[in-house]
Amino acid sequence: MNSIVPVILSGGSGTRLWPLSREHYPKQLLALVGEETLLQQTAMRLDGMTDVSSAIVVCNEEHRFLVAEQMRQCGRAASVILLEPFGRNTAPALTLAAKSLVEHGADPVMMVMPADHVIRDRSRFQQAVAEGASLASEGRLVTFGIVPTLAETGYGYIHIGEPVSSSGSARAVQEFVEKPDVSRAQQYLASGRYLWNSGIFMMRASVWLAELKLRRPEMVQACFEAYQQGKVDTDFFRVGSAAFEKCPGDSIDYAVMEKTDRAVVVPLDAGWSDVGAWSSLWQVCNHDAQGNALRGDVLTHDTHDTLLFAEHRLLAAVGLRDVIVVETADAVLVASREHAQDVKEIVQRLKQDRREERLAHRRVYRPWGHYESIDRGPRFQAKRITVNPGAALSLQMHHQRAEHWVVVKGHARVTRGDDVFDLIENQSTYIPIGTRHRLENVSDEPLEMIEVQSGSYLGEDDIVRFEDKYSRA
Repeated sequence: MNSIVPVILSGGSGTRLWPLSREHYPKQLLALVGEETLLQQTAMRLDGMTDVSSAIVVCNEEHRFLVAEQMRQCGRAASVILLEPFGRNTAPALTLAAKSLVEHGADPVMMVMPADHVIRDRSRFQQAVAEGASLASEGRLVTFGIVPTLAETGYGYIHIGEPVSSSGSARAVQEFVEKPDVSRAQQYLASGRYLWNSGIFMMRASVWLAELKLRRPEMVQACFEAYQQGKVDTDFFRVGSAAFEKCPGDSIDYAVMEKTDRAVVVPLDAGWSDVGAWSSLWQVCNHDAQGNALRGDVLTHDTHDTLLFAEHRLLAAVGLRDVIVVETADAVLVASREHAQDVKEIVQRLKQDRREERLAHRRVYRPWGHYESIDRGPRFQAKRITVNPGAALSLQMHHQRAEHWVVVKGHARVTRGDDVFDLIENQSTYIPIGTRHRLENVSDEPLEMIEVQSGSYLGEDDIVRFEDKYSRA
């Protein structure tokens, strides 16, 4: 059997889990179930299996440092992190991963996993993977179908055919079926011949490329050109933007799996969820005696079957049934579980109104650390900035704002124009408009400081970078 290379697709935005999941910090980077983030759980999902290599991760450029750091934290550093300049759905993402393997003379079985799923029973999952790997080694394209527990209308279905062999649970794929209405979903459940489409796949790299070339040659061509135009950038491989922009977008299902005669499905009953909405998260969380899923500083009275998440303050609930309440530093969501899918409509409104709450949390992560807005008004903004040991902001300047820095903790090295000097706790400096400057942490402890910005425009796009160790524009 070929070795297995996990391919983790981490391009989703998770808008239905707003306000926890946001465009710049989506759900796969959050610890929603357990201590590890969904990305980390995905990276650890094959632990203990033999012949499993380091993962390939495909993500967008905005999340690259967060993805790399989370993989490092859980001890599963990726063999390569492929950066997509644009989202083009899962088929091009998988094609880039397959190209990176065959480019280096490898043809392993790819274990293709979205980074934002929950699987509670790792042992059962690995049993299904072992069966899938054997079939994929023989040239099959394997998908995993979730054994349904209810007449779900939010998932696509797979109509299963006859057993592939006398041993094992794999079945032939009769057809992929779009999301049904309630009546049809009930028929599917009663028949026992339909599985939920999980979006998890296994196939050899060469088999995927050959199948895709038959059906979508223009996609293969665009991805190959983008890869050839790509370059290594620190810990990442950045594919060519111009070629990838021309690549058509499509899912793995539509591009190949629904058309090929090599598809087989392995049934999977392992506590799977795609955590596609708050109602889905409530289902997979641990519940108290009243059926509530609770996180943070939460008090309840006469409250049942409700999800209550508090991040920054006490959340008290009285007399609620089937409700979702999520509190963050800058937004609170209140919704009925029945209408959890409609949270995306709020996100769309935020986008139309150009509100920052759609994009980022109050705490914003950067490759050098993070900052948090603590106050703002006309012509001023105050931030709390934390710089990691040995890290540095870019050498930069601003056209429309000045900055005042006060060191609260640690040892800073400041470049201001032609001057370079150090600041320690309780010392401060001033950066005039139009002055080149840089902030560095030259100690082995986090640097904490307060920055007060003043000027006519305080947006993050008023940055001109001259040097940057993280290769940002």
